[in-house]
Amino acid sequence: MALRLEQKQEIVAEVSEAATKATGAVLADYRGLTVEQMTRLRAKARASGVYVKVVRNTLVRRAVKGTDYECLDPALVGPTLLAFSMEDPGAAARLLRDFAKDFEKLEVKALSIGGALYGADQLERVSMLPTRDEALALLMAVMQAPITKLARTLNEVPGKLVRTVAAIRDQKQAAA
Repeated sequence: MALRLEQKQEIVAEVSEAATKATGAVLADYRGLTVEQMTRLRAKARASGVYVKVVRNTLVRRAVKGTDYECLDPALVGPTLLAFSMEDPGAAARLLRDFAKDFEKLEVKALSIGGALYGADQLERVSMLPTRDEALALLMAVMQAPITKLARTLNEVPGKLVRTVAAIRDQKQAAA
């Protein structure tokens, strides 16, 4: 069924808004997936903060024009599933990697983070990016390590003195 101009404009506006807010994008070929599988994918996407849409390539080109995801243009060939990570850059990559393990017909074409285009072979690397919470925890551990080490070192001085005094006491009791 053909879309009217107003419907196309609405789709372009919606995808463009998602593209401006997104932190990462993944394009995939969804041919061969059933309606039930696509519904399951969309449900997982909602739960993980990923915007998923099946859109005509010409509309995607118009929607991403002027955004960081304009670099996806060469990969817009054939049926395309568009997934934008809204919270952390690796969310869409993790979602599609996990879904592609269960359903082999889903084939990732390309991905983009920060205006850089990556091939489908980089999916595993991008999906391993830490979430925001994991990155903050790692940063805090790195920042806290020198302070913790200093506290342990300073605590060792009186501890060594106490052990020395206890050893002298034990030695005197053994001699007596």
